[in-house]
This record gives sequence, structure tokens and C-alpha cells, in this order.
Amino acid sequence: MTALNELTIRQAHNGLVKKEFTCLELARACLARIDGTNDDFNAFLEVFADEASEQARRVDAKIIIGGEVGPLEGIPLAVKDNILIRGKRSSSASKILEGYVAPYDAFVIAKLRAAGAVFLGRTNMDEFAMGSSTENSAYGPTKNPWNPKLVPGGSSGGSAAAVAADMCLAALGSDTGGSVRQPAALCGVVGLKPTYGSVSRNGLMAMASSLDQIGSLTKTAADARIVFKAIAGGDHWDSTAVPDRHNREKTDVKGLRVGVPKEFFIEGMDAEVEKAVREGISRLGEMGATIKEVSLPHSDFALAVYYILMAAEVSSNLARFDGVRYGRREAGDILREVYGRTRAAGFGAEVRRRIMLGTHVLSTGYYDAYYKKAQQARTLVRNDFSRVFEEVDLLAAPTTPTVAWPIGEKFEDPLTMYLSDIYTVSANVAGIPAVSVPCGFKDGLPIGLHLLGRPFGEETILSVAESYEQVSDWLKEKPAL
Repeated sequence: MTALNELTIRQAHNGLVKKEFTCLELARACLARIDGTNDDFNAFLEVFADEASEQARRVDAKIIIGGEVGPLEGIPLAVKDNILIRGKRSSSASKILEGYVAPYDAFVIAKLRAAGAVFLGRTNMDEFAMGSSTENSAYGPTKNPWNPKLVPGGSSGGSAAAVAADMCLAALGSDTGGSVRQPAALCGVVGLKPTYGSVSRNGLMAMASSLDQIGSLTKTAADARIVFKAIAGGDHWDSTAVPDRHNREKTDVKGLRVGVPKEFFIEGMDAEVEKAVREGISRLGEMGATIKEVSLPHSDFALAVYYILMAAEVSSNLARFDGVRYGRREAGDILREVYGRTRAAGFGAEVRRRIMLGTHVLSTGYYDAYYKKAQQARTLVRNDFSRVFEEVDLLAAPTTPTVAWPIGEKFEDPLTMYLSDIYTVSANVAGIPAVSVPCGFKDGLPIGLHLLGRPFGEETILSVAESYEQVSDWLKEKPAL
């Protein structure tokens, strides 16, 4: 019999509707799993045991009197530590925000709260979402549930590990250059990055405002759809969030045109990862899709464009953390000393590195050479996607070039670490939706298939991902962790 914490959202919802178990029993199963395994994986920074139990009791009371049970009502979720939950500490895994308590709910939290979701706690991450391995957290690295000696990916590594280890039924993450999809691939779960503007960023601690997007980590593509429908939509507090304009109709794989970008299969990719991804793409062809090789000629620029624009926006956004308005404050005789000492003590090495890089590319004499040119190249990358989506309905590619690697292996070599995002950053640069779905194994470690869609084409990529799951051997082969 499947343990309650191992259920998908859809399975748990059906069980609650049929009164096979209570919301409190479901929450307690997840809390017990966290209590028994979090010391091993360091996925959660804080657990809201009392509040989660109280939220579950309220849903149970509603069910008892015959109230309608919504798709997320009573479902235990985890939340990345850079998404604000009113009355709870929120640190973005940084020492500079020690003691900071969120004064309001993020837009997505307010929507999930209204939907009856149960919040289990806040998950570990790379500090201010800067990293690809969750080793940059000020509170220690998260470990991969498939092998605790390996990284879970990042920056949403805590959320990915929590879902993979069945500590929760789903989790929220943020994706600036692959920070939902890359850890999803390395931890064997489904990671969805919606179209830029599909989900409000209100209440998400800004890293790079033109790239950030809140997404989900779930056990199945069907669950990703449920969470996405709950959090999508316009918000007058976020001028980039658009009113709901998504196609809600499921898409049949048969007859779809699937493009395979030749630039995404490059030298340096692990041979077994490439084999598993190509087999996944072939499976889509067997399901009735037309497979076509396409070209994104400027995709080679995407990684450089991303790291210039991201760093520039980081240097601007993190200026607010000065020891005066938020969190930690170090003493100084003059204001400049307060700023300098607070930031030196509060920010980790990777955050300082990106602030310095961003300040450099925005400085006089370098702005045109770096920032302006990167914006021009970004337009070329976007135009490539616009053109190719006239030929095909979606794209299929690898999510990552390798499977999870040992903790510490790339930590001292930032450039090697940055290359782990080589296949994911282009979706953020172009602002399009993308999802990673498990497609195979290498040496017992999961591999992700990356599906990219047209702007606001979440339903298409999720429908394909769900159809793929139904014919894939993945769920049958997945061992208990």
C-alpha cells in the first residue's frame, strides 16, 4: 500500500474526496517523513508543524460538513525560502536576512492559501537563488535523495529534494536560468517554468527581474498543471504579470510537430544522457508526433547573455540589502562602513562575485560593450524561437548535460558550474515556458527531458509531458528513496 506522503496531488485529492483518510493524516505523514529524513538531506530550513496541522484540521472540518474539496485543498506543499509567507522567516538562504519576518504573503502564497493548500515549511536553496547545486546556501548544502553524496541541483534544490524524497506532495521554486528545471532533472521530478509574466513575482525576492519566474516541482506533469492553474494570473502589484490568457484544452500528441534543436546536442554532453533523451524524443514519435530537426543559430549566445544580464540585475536588486532596511546589521562609524561590513558579513562568495560582475558590466566604459550588446543578442535569441515556432509546436531537448555530480566537485570552479545551465537559460532569455520530465537513468541517477513551448503554451508542453509519462517506463522503474 502506498504511504500517504508518497501520493501525487491527484491521488491525494481523490482520497480526500472519498474520505479514505483525513487531511491531518496526510499532513502528519509528510511531517513524519520530514522528521525522519531531513537531517540526511537538509531540504527544509524550517518546518511549520503546528501551523500545517491547524490548516489541515480546517480543511477536515469543511469536508465533514460536506463542503466541496478543491484540487489543492488539504494538499501539503513546501515553499522555497525566497517566496514570502506572512509571519514566517524568509532568508533566501542568506545570513544577511537573519531574523527577517515576511510582513505579507507573496501573490502565489495568497492564491494557494485561498485554495486550501497546507504549507509544510520553507526549503533550502542557493543564496538568493545564485547557484546550480544548492551548495551556496548559508545553511549548508542540500543532498540528493538518490545519493546523499551528490548535489540535487539548484537553486531550488531543497524543493526538488523534498518532492523526490516524498517529504511533500509538491513544492514551489523560482527559475531564473533553470533553477526549477535543472534540479527537477537531477532529482527525478517534474519541474515547470511558466512563461514570463504568467505568474506574479510579487513576494518573490528579486534576483534578476527580467528573468525570474515562480514555478513548481511535482511528482507528475498532471500535478504541475494543477499547481500552475492555481497560481497563474494577473496581479495589479506586478506590472509584468498578465491576465490569464492560456489555452486550457489538453493537446493530443498525435499530429504535433516536435522540433529537436541541433545546437542542444553538443560535444561535452554525457553519452548516456544523450541516448536517454533521444529515446524519449523517439517515443514521442511513436505516439504520433512528427519529429523534425531545427536550428536555433544564436543559442550559443544564450549562456553569455544570461550571465551578463543576470549579474547586472543582481547588482541593482541586491543594493537594497544594506544593513538599514532588512535583516542583519553590522556596526560602523559612518554609513559606508555599515554598508560594507554588513554586506561582507552577510553575503556569501557567489553573491559577492555576481554583484561585482554586474557592477562592472554596468559601469561607464563597459555598459555598451557588455550590457547593451547582451540585450541586442537577447533579441536575436528571442527571434530564433519566434521563427522556429512557426515550423513546430514545441521543442524537445536535454534538460542538463550530465546527471548529478558529487558535492564539492564543481564548487571551486564557477565557470564549470555555470555550464550546467547551458540548456535551460535560453528559455529564460526568451521568456518562454519549459518543463523537465524524467526520461531515464544513468548509473541509477535520473535524466530529464526538456520540453519548450510557445509563449503561454503551458498546456501544450504539459499535455505532451503527461502523455509521455503514461507510456514511459519511468514510474515503473523508479525505486523507493
